[in-house]
Amino acid sequence: MEKQNENMRERLLARLPQPENLAAYREETALLLAKREKALFWERLVPIACYVIVAFMMVLWLLGLTPAPAMRQYFWPLVAFVYFLAAMQDLRYRFYQSKVDTLKEVKQIQLQILELQASLQKPGSE
Repeated sequence: MEKQNENMRERLLARLPQPENLAAYREETALLLAKREKALFWERLVPIACYVIVAFMMVLWLLGLTPAPAMRQYFWPLVAFVYFLAAMQDLRYRFYQSKVDTLKEVKQIQLQILELQASLQKPGSE
């Protein structure tokens, strides 16, 4: 069992960039996280827009400004469909948000490991 753990440890450490590239890796990580945060912002706008459309349709119904009588039979199914679409997009956003949060944590741990490796490799650091 220890052999398998040691083998897994070696494989995980082999994937890390070398400590000499720590500054470049930190900058690359910051750019990656900023890109993901920007995409996350835009992902959030879709469910908000759908919820606003549903609210607008409900206000129209409460004010009695629903469409022509021939279209009234499709009004509530349309409201339900847009609400369902908003809920699905909100769920998609939350999944993506959890992936971005996990990525942040992993990158933070990777940077900490690299900093430890760099500090251990410095001469006279004992």
